[in-house]
Amino acid sequence: MASDKHYTLAGVMGWPVAHSRSPAIHGHWIRQYGLHGSYVLLPVQPEHLGDAVRGLRALGFAGCNLTIPHKVAAMSLVDRVDPLAARIGAINTLVVEKDGTLAGYNTDAYGYIQSLLDAQPDWRADAGPVTVLGAGGAARAILVALAERGAKDIRLCNRSPDKAQALAAEFGAPIRAIPWEQRAEALDGCALLVNTTSLGMKGQAPLEISLDRLPRQALVSDIIYVPLETPLLAAARARGHVAVDGLGMLLNQARPAFEHWFGVRPELTPELRRLIEATL
Repeated sequence: MASDKHYTLAGVMGWPVAHSRSPAIHGHWIRQYGLHGSYVLLPVQPEHLGDAVRGLRALGFAGCNLTIPHKVAAMSLVDRVDPLAARIGAINTLVVEKDGTLAGYNTDAYGYIQSLLDAQPDWRADAGPVTVLGAGGAARAILVALAERGAKDIRLCNRSPDKAQALAAEFGAPIRAIPWEQRAEALDGCALLVNTTSLGMKGQAPLEISLDRLPRQALVSDIIYVPLETPLLAAARARGHVAVDGLGMLLNQARPAFEHWFGVRPELTPELRRLIEATL
């Protein structure tokens, strides 16, 4: 490299973080576009988050991704939070601005919507009711994304009813809480079913839900990517639904973050998807 000023540093900050596929994704793009830079793992314990975030500028970082458990706690450590991230209530991307200030963004919402569009380019959020299972951090980003895209009826089901009711109250229309016991009935007339829970993930219990009431033209989405083909997606494909796995969201959420730091909007290619699939 000509000088340190032309070398771009970014990374992913979490605890634990060794399992992250982000270095493989961003490293692929750095090589693909012939850029001078690195994307590294940043294992940071929660009690050291403030020191780590404030140290990004001094260490010459352009920014970093944030993963569990830092997405909410870091919001109070940045100088500016993007309005979409503020509504979601979490940030997953930090950017060190040219003036040295820190900005926080959430690219999960973009990543999720783009994964649906990749699978079905004519997909519309207002095509019909949406049923979302789960009320955790990923659900927050997806609920806001769907509402902003024009979804008119979002049925939120969660195993802990209080969390679903609290989210519905916080975000307001078009989100309404439905009891977990009524999750199958909530599929009546739906155009999209989204699983944001850990049910169906490797090592977890399967998601138990009958798809009998789900219209055949409905899209079925699971944000889990280990395994890529969850029992929910397998059952959906068997019924003829378009099924969307969680890898698309993971890959797409990385694109705007990479552009923030490296100045290039990267493309998703079959080669990159095969590279990440091989790590799963």
